[in-house]
Amino acid sequence: METEPIDLELAGTCVNTLGNAIGMPQLCDAWFANQIFWLLVALAAIYLILTRVALPRVGAVLAERSGTISNDLAAAEDLRRQAADAERSYEQALADARAEGQRISDEARATIRADLDAAIAEADEKIAARTAESEAQIAEIRDNATVSVAEVARDVTGDIVTALGGRPDQAAIDTAVDARVKGN
Repeated sequence: METEPIDLELAGTCVNTLGNAIGMPQLCDAWFANQIFWLLVALAAIYLILTRVALPRVGAVLAERSGTISNDLAAAEDLRRQAADAERSYEQALADARAEGQRISDEARATIRADLDAAIAEADEKIAARTAESEAQIAEIRDNATVSVAEVARDVTGDIVTALGGRPDQAAIDTAVDARVKGN
């Protein structure tokens, strides 16, 4: 297969007679004008595509993101403020509940104290009444015991005098027992 020789004048100095490039075609100075033209055309096309299509879309996305971020920040600030208000309300409600609990506790203590004081007073009255009743019974028992002791002493004294062979004088026995019972 033979190829036809090419016109070197048209191809320039960068190709051989068979049409093969000599060296790197990008560095061929005969083709610089052509390469620069197509570079400028490509850059203009890229510029037009970027400015008319891509950059407006990117700008729209950035604007949307910026708007979303600023809306989210504003919503977050509003929620933070609401949370702070809710916390203050909670703390106030908690303080009110504690105060109410303290008031109820104080009222309950006062009621219990009053009931306890009344019960103590009633118990003191009952104890005083029973003590007086007991003292009266003890006094009665003491008086009865004294009388009984005196009678027993008289009977025993009379029996002793009789057992010793004498004749008991009841008046003398009564006087001696009465004196001894009275502590003389």
